[in-house]
Amino acid sequence: MNVIQTAIPGVLVIEPKLFRDPRGLFLEHFQAERYRAGGVGGPFVQDNMSRSSQGVLRGLHLQNPNPQGKLVGVLRGRVLDVAVDVRLGSPTFGRHVAVELSEDDFRQLWIPRGFAHGFRVLSDTVDFFYKCDAFYSPADEITIRWDDPDIAIDWGTRDPILSARDAAARPLKEISGLPRYEGA
Repeated sequence: MNVIQTAIPGVLVIEPKLFRDPRGLFLEHFQAERYRAGGVGGPFVQDNMSRSSQGVLRGLHLQNPNPQGKLVGVLRGRVLDVAVDVRLGSPTFGRHVAVELSEDDFRQLWIPRGFAHGFRVLSDTVDFFYKCDAFYSPADEITIRWDDPDIAIDWGTRDPILSARDAAARPLKEISGLPRYEGA
């Protein structure tokens, strides 16, 4: 596998080795020792999958004070995946990384604790898979407005399909209870 550092330290793109032949393909979707050596957290305690239709935008979500690190990827389809640094005091606070993830190359994105996460579906449907290093805690959930002008994510749409919760989210500058940056 190939691990690529993004513009925000700690947010990593993982490119697995794909083995293709006339029968199809094979890849190692996760291997604890290799991922740990590549800088991906763990241990993972929960796996989730969502299926969404074209035009759906999920996010921006995080948990605090019980944060989750997430290893995300697409099993079928294609998304624009986004991680936003929302750690108070971080030198990259409010900056984001946007990466296309698809079934064509099975790249993954490691989103450390303290980052908000979201994605927009670019294909007809998508099966989106993620491993979490902490359990889901509804009481700790924080939602940030997807189109916050201070974050300035180019989602490629102005009219996504949103959940009621995501549509009602507030901008980052109005959010309290954000995680703190703990240095490198």
